[in-house]
Amino acid sequence: MEKLIFVYNAYSGTRHVVLDALHKLIRPNTYACSICKVTHGILSENSRWKNYRLASEVKMEFLHIDEFQKRYASKFGYKYTFPIVLWEDEGEMGIFISTEELERIQNEEDLINLVEEKL
Repeated sequence: MEKLIFVYNAYSGTRHVVLDALHKLIRPNTYACSICKVTHGILSENSRWKNYRLASEVKMEFLHIDEFQKRYASKFGYKYTFPIVLWEDEGEMGIFISTEELERIQNEEDLINLVEEKL
């Protein structure tokens, strides 16, 4: 496996970042991105997740929906639901952690354990 691709259920850009932060602050239980929910607070990345990510030997890439669709539209762009974690290896791609699995995680520890379990 060349890398893991984490695709947020969110769009890139300053406007979206501000709207997402407000959504997390005002109605956190209705926030649609389970990856963002556990890896980021309102303004920054959670330290436990960041430490895990930086220490991991597995290459990880993080994309928003629009970034993923732009990069992979011709081959994979519209085949998945979001959020999702995909594996990529030599031009092939598949589901590493499904949207449904991500929706069940409660915190960054659950996500770390799930990634490690699947590696």
